[in-house]
Amino acid sequence: QVQLVESGGGLVQAGGSLRLSCAASGRTFSRYTMGWFRQAPGKERTFVGAINGIRTSTYYTDSVKGRFTISRDDAKNTLNLQMNNLEPGDTALYYCAASPAISGINYRLGSNYNYWGRGTQVTVSS
Repeated sequence: QVQLVESGGGLVQAGGSLRLSCAASGRTFSRYTMGWFRQAPGKERTFVGAINGIRTSTYYTDSVKGRFTISRDDAKNTLNLQMNNLEPGDTALYYCAASPAISGINYRLGSNYNYWGRGTQVTVSS
């Protein structure tokens, strides 16, 4: 069983930055593919980005490429999402997710992740 707890959300003006973190339990964290998803009010949950368990690759949805960066610290069982140049369209509840597959899954599909956090709210004002 893996437990995920997100933190770092808040209110920021457009153009600002936030750094989200996801603390994970479990001794095999380093072998998990980790992802970030978000859900805006009244909309479906969508993929933001992911990093595989061997840290060879990161993946992003087009709208955040060049602005968001995913990283992981396996020694601390922590997943991070650095968000720069935030836009009002980034306003959402952000979720951390984990898959026991090291790599090779369709990272964009939420159904491929077995474990989810409760989310942290990010609000970007214009």
